[in-house]
Amino acid sequence: MLKRMLFLPLLSGILTAIPVWGLEENRGELGQRLFESTALGATGKSCASCHPGGKGLQETGSYDDGQLREMINFCIRDALKGKPLTTGSQELEALYAYVRSLAAGRK
Repeated sequence: MLKRMLFLPLLSGILTAIPVWGLEENRGELGQRLFESTALGATGKSCASCHPGGKGLQETGSYDDGQLREMINFCIRDALKGKPLTTGSQELEALYAYVRSLAAGRK
């Protein structure tokens, strides 16, 4: 039986195939790849360049969901010189979930 795949085009030509029924399980993996990707901006750096292993993200644990999403896009726009992710996009949601997991692990 053929598995139906959902193709998520990511920034700068990155393309990932994720099974539709396993999207939640793969969110952390996608979030980690985005966190480590230099394709989010034009500086040649990634989120992980400034926050290796989640360093400096412990304060984000007190942010509400909207604030954290705004902060992620702020960093992409200002620190990485990239285009902010679209509100509600799977990329933003995956990156949001990954940053939340890093912040939770740093308490």
